[in-house]
Amino acid sequence: MWLVNSSVGRKVVMSVTGIALILFLTFHMAMNLVAVFSERGYNAICEFLGANWYALVGSMGLAALFLIHIIYAVWLTLLNRKARGSERYAVTVRPTTVEWASQNMFVLGLIVVLGIILHLTDFWYHMQFAEIANDMVLAPGGDPADGIALMKITFKNPVFVLLYLVWFGAIWFHLTHGFWSALQTLGWNNQIWIKRWKCISNIYTTILMACFALVVIFFFIKVTFLGASI
Repeated sequence: MWLVNSSVGRKVVMSVTGIALILFLTFHMAMNLVAVFSERGYNAICEFLGANWYALVGSMGLAALFLIHIIYAVWLTLLNRKARGSERYAVTVRPTTVEWASQNMFVLGLIVVLGIILHLTDFWYHMQFAEIANDMVLAPGGDPADGIALMKITFKNPVFVLLYLVWFGAIWFHLTHGFWSALQTLGWNNQIWIKRWKCISNIYTTILMACFALVVIFFFIKVTFLGASI
């Protein structure tokens, strides 16, 4: 099958799964922003998702997308290193046309994966998993749909705030290259559109990650300096 056996096919899989994950991040960002304007509204969204069948199907689909994306990323990295052989040890000057992010996609991806593990531990484990396991002790205040309480508990700690901001920074670098690169792989590679997509990628990714960071900083300030109750 060409999606597995050919270099182009493997890059197509990376591109399609990557774009799908960007769409999920957009949805997640929009959902998180609700918490800034309405705590009740955010908790209503958490309850709507929860451990309902459609949310579980979506979670499994998302997990599959992520696993396929990371497996292909590691696979392509190993194949590229094998193809370069001893040349990868040569000391060379990076061309000015080659972006820093493109040279460090694997390292950035590793940081992103570690951040996802942290995020799943902080939130998914205490919310959807707690509901699936019917173990309310795992949930903040015994309610797995109380996402606001969990945000306040998590982001009152400056260490977690810093870790999440570093994670968002890594995602930003990863996406500013990955977004337009995926579109290039799928055929948007002429000189006019590739420049446009690079610009759009930078703007879109910056807005996306800035909104994520805004939510973290908002709850840190709200709990730490404004005395919001948990």
